[in-house]
Amino acid sequence: MTTHIDRALEQLGLTLPEAAAPVAAYVPVVEAGGLLHISGQLPFIDGQLVTGRLGEGVSLDDGQKAAQACGLMLVAQIKKHLGGDLSRVKRIVKLGVFVNSAGDFTDQPKVANGASELMVSLFGDAGRHARSAVGVPVLPLGAAVEVDAIVELG
Repeated sequence: MTTHIDRALEQLGLTLPEAAAPVAAYVPVVEAGGLLHISGQLPFIDGQLVTGRLGEGVSLDDGQKAAQACGLMLVAQIKKHLGGDLSRVKRIVKLGVFVNSAGDFTDQPKVANGASELMVSLFGDAGRHARSAVGVPVLPLGAAVEVDAIVELG
């Protein structure tokens, strides 16, 4: 599966970033009962954190790209935790997507599609998942989006 994922990334013109170190008192990944619980990941594009609020200066398109960047960081965390062996991923079970939103912004599900569509592009049917997409008034470091995940291992 790793080869398939590498090919899919290449076709999408994307590369996995280095897995980010935690910025507070937590670990990036916990493995328990055959599941990986991956801490919320922030959106870095070209080494820069995507900040701002959807509906107040951050466009829907930029929000989707930020969610995709979070998804790439999730995959980087999975790969690091599994020692590079993404073939152990049996299913992306759930994504939790938090969108830094203005009070009248209601397109959180469309923003979340940036991460969701990436998972399907990389993992095929195993990338189809349950999801929450929630608007919040602020995220760590002013990030536009944060995404966490639960992943089943085989």
